Amino acid sequence: MEELLEGLNEAQQQAVVSTEGYIRVIAGAGSGKTRALTHRYAFIVNELGIDPGNVLSVTFTNKASHEMRRRVKKLIGGEQDTGFITTYHGFCVRVLREDIHRLFYPKNFIILDVEDQKILLREIFEDMELKMNDKTFKRILDKIGKLKGNTHYVQQMILRGEMPIPDDAGDLDGQIIQRYLKKQKRVYGLDFDDLLNFVFVLFEQYKEVLEKWQDRLFYIQVDEFQDSSLKQFELVKKLSRKHGNLFVVGDPDQTIYEWRGADPKYMVDFDQFFEGTETIFLNQNYRSTPQILSLSNALIKNNYFRVDKDMVTENPGGVKVVHYHGKSEIEEAQWIVKRMQQLVENGAEYRDIAVLYRANYLSRFIEQELISANIEYTIFGGFKFFDRMEIKDALAHLRMIAMEDDLSFSRIINVPRRQIGKKRMQFLRKMAEQDGLSLYETLKKYIDHDRLRRTGARSFINAIETLKEQKDALMVSELLQEAMQRTGYEAYRREDGDQERLDNLTELLHSIVQYEQTLGEEMELEEYLQMISLYTDDDRDDQLNAVKLMTIHTAKGLEYPYVFIVGMTEGVMPNVRALRERKERALEEERRLAYVALTRAEKELYVTESEGFQNGGQRKYPSRFIFEVEEESFERIGEIDQSLIEEAKEYIRASHHQSKSLQTSGYNIGDRVSHPVFGVGTIEDIDEKKNTYRVFFDKMKTPRPISRNFKKLEKVEE
Repeated sequence: MEELLEGLNEAQQQAVVSTEGYIRVIAGAGSGKTRALTHRYAFIVNELGIDPGNVLSVTFTNKASHEMRRRVKKLIGGEQDTGFITTYHGFCVRVLREDIHRLFYPKNFIILDVEDQKILLREIFEDMELKMNDKTFKRILDKIGKLKGNTHYVQQMILRGEMPIPDDAGDLDGQIIQRYLKKQKRVYGLDFDDLLNFVFVLFEQYKEVLEKWQDRLFYIQVDEFQDSSLKQFELVKKLSRKHGNLFVVGDPDQTIYEWRGADPKYMVDFDQFFEGTETIFLNQNYRSTPQILSLSNALIKNNYFRVDKDMVTENPGGVKVVHYHGKSEIEEAQWIVKRMQQLVENGAEYRDIAVLYRANYLSRFIEQELISANIEYTIFGGFKFFDRMEIKDALAHLRMIAMEDDLSFSRIINVPRRQIGKKRMQFLRKMAEQDGLSLYETLKKYIDHDRLRRTGARSFINAIETLKEQKDALMVSELLQEAMQRTGYEAYRREDGDQERLDNLTELLHSIVQYEQTLGEEMELEEYLQMISLYTDDDRDDQLNAVKLMTIHTAKGLEYPYVFIVGMTEGVMPNVRALRERKERALEEERRLAYVALTRAEKELYVTESEGFQNGGQRKYPSRFIFEVEEESFERIGEIDQSLIEEAKEYIRASHHQSKSLQTSGYNIGDRVSHPVFGVGTIEDIDEKKNTYRVFFDKMKTPRPISRNFKKLEKVEE
């Protein structure tokens, strides 16, 4: 036990040994929360004697879960199964693998990513003879996402047999969506939304499945809880109901995914959802200098919707945070690159430096300057590793061996070329539809048909059949090597002469070998394919000695000795579109985003912006976030006219006034209020996002949303 608590501060130790009941840990930036989480997990296993199979530990990215698994194995011994250290989606896959057959789906269902979704849409657009473009795809995918905001559609997908398209499918978009769901059902494909929705339906329709998981999971801990959506929150609430041991860690000041469904209220109001909650504060920062920390603290204090905490550090003092103001974008970029060169002359390395920005397009002017200064740089979160063509091709070969699904078939049947183009594919689709078979089964059935003569179809079938026979005897990594050789894919890529694509295939093989070592050799091909489909970020470490460029969203969870936050301009940060759409809530989220950016820095922090004009012709002003911090917190570099400062402040006041009525009109749920037109009513709910009260007036049949800024709503004392 002493070993597990050694080197932890008092609050971290408290978090480690608090195992029973509902516990909320407010863990600020750089406060060692991962350490607390891993040591707590090891404490439950080593000191309480609980089997890891009874502990669920949820993180938000595969990268984080792998890192946590690695650290935990060091603490509890490598031979124990830590499969329940996973993401929400990873956990849902585990649940569905055991019981999805109850919903008439096979356990080796396919997980669809955005590229797969687009392939399905392309087929539909071809069938319906519609014009294709990415804008339309995005609109349809957004509509599909909205449809999957609740679980109603799942009933349609789990009907036995052929899925009918309703006659009243509505407008053209509605018809496309219905066809999409039908195609999805045909390949037994689930996208990320479906994974959660199918689990909810499974739990609702089969209480014994929910009870099995409630019985099994004695302890549940969730990392980055501030990023939980309503569904994710409901899932852990359901799972923890029996044993009542739910431990959540997060920082409401770092909620930056509200636009994606995250809601900080589950963290902020956790004690209201769960009676008897214990709250622990991890407020010692191990990352940044006192100067960086006090500036970050001063900025985030301007937010209203948060749990108040002041981060402290015992780190030695450093230099002041620099605010650089340039007369133009070029001047801004040149100053940044010059400062980088000075840092390197003084002993830093380029890999120690990160450039953060609010939107991808802002990297362009920095990139140009880095190129002309001949400085290596790498863009994080650019083109994702698992989205690359050759990686998707390689995984489609494996999927073909495991599942013979139509998506994988369509992707690889003509790569390398086998003379099976558009016309022959249409023939295969038509026959498949007619015979109720998959495309691969159809190809086998009609292999001697005139339409398929003089094609490479037979050699493709031979390769796949041989690989299917070898599937159980070979490890996944060996199977991939075999598949690449037998199907001629590797030779095709070599002839292509693109070394980077070959390097990426080698990297994929390397990642599978690592996966096998982490999870043990008894890994089924289907299990690997489902887990790898959940990867949404590039999980490879970049070892190059190069400057890192990335958006602030990508930088979350990372840290660098020297950080430049560029393009700190009003309208960019905070983002003008977000403010227009979600007003006060968006402003708070944008400020949290700035806070995340500031707290990535360990030793030195630079905030830069410049004069000129934005894309829409709007004049550029320094961000309000620069003005919200005490003047003496910054070292100012670059000449900034007093008249520009006044103009900027006037623009901020006029364009996006910060109404503090959010704090002042403090009515609560249950309060009786009077309205000049609607009369007297009761506040039933408060919508924080829209900043409205939902009031049920005595004389009305349904409630009304009333703005919290509405001055004429008065409390009635009864």
